Amino acid sequence: MVKIERFVFNPFQETTYLIWDTDTCEAAVVDPGMSDRREEQQLDSFINGKNLKLKAILLTHAHIDHTFGVDHLKKLYNAPVMLHKDDEFLGKQRSEQARRFHLPVELPPLSVDSFIDEGEALTLGENKISALHAPGHSPGSLLYYIPAANALISGDVLFQGSIGRTDLPGGSFGQLIASINGKIIPLPPSTIVYPGHGPSTTIAQEMRTNPYF
Repeated sequence: MVKIERFVFNPFQETTYLIWDTDTCEAAVVDPGMSDRREEQQLDSFINGKNLKLKAILLTHAHIDHTFGVDHLKKLYNAPVMLHKDDEFLGKQRSEQARRFHLPVELPPLSVDSFIDEGEALTLGENKISALHAPGHSPGSLLYYIPAANALISGDVLFQGSIGRTDLPGGSFGQLIASINGKIIPLPPSTIVYPGHGPSTTIAQEMRTNPYF
């Protein structure tokens, strides 16, 4: 069985997800957003309390609110950081991103261990996490589809009742709509969508109520 735990971190109220296989305790963190020691301890306590073995740090994209906690996890667990290559330039500009949002922090360039692309998969026990490339919010935005959990981690591509902003560097409204139509809508309507901000939803609910669909 695969389980998903949700944490809300940092001033942007970004959602970090911990996914793990209950049989093997293999785990992955998606978009670690911890921005202070208290938030780091909250995630660490959960990981250690469940005796989880962190296998990967998966990023949906490289905006700072989704990467604040990468360095902490990398140092503590030595898990590989995985990102789409088209967002590498954003990872190198984390301090510039902070200045854009008037945040008094200096962040080192993101250290990526491997690039992940459309169709590639990570396994936790017997459970597969498949990456879907969905540009628009950022050029390298990824969705992570977990069939065993009937779940999609959508990053900032799709929210409950809305979609990701496209006014940041590399954003494209046309690409974002094409990504939603081509990568999300074809999935089973019952799929639970876990976004990068805000509450979860389903594809069926968004098809009924989201004004962008």
